[in-house]
Amino acid sequence: MISPQGRPGGSSGAGVSVGSTWSDAPCPVLVVDRDGGIVEVNDAARALLPRAADAGRLPEGLPDWLADAHRRMAGGRDAAHADPLSGAIGDRLFDAHPTPSSDGDVVWWLIDDTDRRLAEETLRSEQERAAILSEVSSTLLSSLSLSHCMESTARLAAHHLADAAVLIAPAQGLSHPVTSALADGPVTLTTRAVDPATVPGLAEALQGFPPVPTRWIDPGAVPSWAIPEGFKGPVGSVIVTPLPGHGIPDGALILLRSDAGPAFTESEDGFARLLAARAGAALSAARLYDDQARITAVLMRELLPPALGGVHGVEYAGRYRPFQDSERIGGDFYDVHPGADPSQESLVVLGDVAGKGLDAAVLTGRIRNTLHALLPLAHDHAYVLNLLNAALLRSPEARFATLVLASARRRGNRVRLRLTSAGHPPPLVLRADGRVEETRTRGDLVGVMPTVSVRTEETVLAPGETCLLYTDGITEARGGPLGGELYGLERLERDLAGCAGMPAEAVVERVHMLAAQWLGQGRHDDMAVVAISAPRTGPLAVISGYADPHNARKRQGRNS
Repeated sequence: MISPQGRPGGSSGAGVSVGSTWSDAPCPVLVVDRDGGIVEVNDAARALLPRAADAGRLPEGLPDWLADAHRRMAGGRDAAHADPLSGAIGDRLFDAHPTPSSDGDVVWWLIDDTDRRLAEETLRSEQERAAILSEVSSTLLSSLSLSHCMESTARLAAHHLADAAVLIAPAQGLSHPVTSALADGPVTLTTRAVDPATVPGLAEALQGFPPVPTRWIDPGAVPSWAIPEGFKGPVGSVIVTPLPGHGIPDGALILLRSDAGPAFTESEDGFARLLAARAGAALSAARLYDDQARITAVLMRELLPPALGGVHGVEYAGRYRPFQDSERIGGDFYDVHPGADPSQESLVVLGDVAGKGLDAAVLTGRIRNTLHALLPLAHDHAYVLNLLNAALLRSPEARFATLVLASARRRGNRVRLRLTSAGHPPPLVLRADGRVEETRTRGDLVGVMPTVSVRTEETVLAPGETCLLYTDGITEARGGPLGGELYGLERLERDLAGCAGMPAEAVVERVHMLAAQWLGQGRHDDMAVVAISAPRTGPLAVISGYADPHNARKRQGRNS
């Protein structure tokens, strides 16, 4: 038998060292004989195991895990086991350290390890939650797509916290976008009429108020529309939490657990709020980006060059390339304003605003809108340009522009043009035989001097002939073998001559292609080209199959 002075540190068969009274130890200590009978207990063990103190030499007072460990040790098994044994006594966790002796008695020292294990469990749980929040932030912030953020929020919340998650986005009219997800299951996006009052706490969450504690929510009160299809079993526990955005709430998140599993704890309720805060911030950023992108798209439609085609028997084609391939708009622009009918001139405008990028594009939009308002005066190019000049001089931005105006009208199978350049490179005319003529129109910049002086020239295009309007981004493109040589007017005229007989669309494509080949990877200014062509066809059919109203009326008279 071990003496009452034994303490931890002895080894099997070597006896127990003497030096302190184990009965006074602060931790519970039990002396158990070879048969499992309790020989002695100290005061701490008596308080922990009252049955052990009353059992005398009977083994019934030991916890099962400790009794099993003692039997193995008394039988000679695990006698050299170095690690402490562990088990629960009541709601506490203990490590059991044995001190055996040669006669079979063992002193069991019980060390309370509950707090350490709870601290480790808490640390492990917090690390797992931090990893989840990091995953949520990384996933949601990797995309500015609102639908992707909503889908990812519902999927991650269901996967990490619940059996199902339902995200209710802010109302759009009379309906709410609803995103539903099952744990490790599909995600569904729908739009439906939602009555927030049918879900306890949902109306408050959508307004950004603090969430209702989950223990206050009756799971049976959750309506069917808030339970995703495929959810297994009745709802057993519910969390409803707001998705806080940037200044305003960005919806609400409903988390559901089946009654077959554990209910949400208070700790999980708090963690759900943390996840919702991360998701709300990402959703708010995505929504802001989505709104700005939609506004930008609407404004961009007004700033982008229009698609061109045939108008009143005249072919038009245009091509624009901004100074950076990543940009869509810049300082070059063109428009075609069709005449009211084939007897009226259509106005073609091609211009170049000083500067690049968005600032220049805003000014081009202002110029285009001003010219559109001046269309009733388009028969007088000089008057229109002077009105535009006065408007630019009153503008707070000290910017100027160069423009070329072309009024086109088809007569029979020919196209009559009036061309006016205001500080712009003069248009080129490609004849059917391949000759290229430089028009003699000249004029002042717009937006610099009090008045604009211009010279208008008239020309006629025969079938298959083309008038080319272009900006200096074409002729001033630097490239070639050494990378620094200008494309130049002479080279443009030579390349244009090779386009004889081509339709307008083919002409602009070829000019742009050759200029791009000359540039290579070099930098360049905005480049814009517009081609006006007389088609190789008969007269335009507008009245009884004829473009010329005078001839059409004569034909109608003969047929009546």
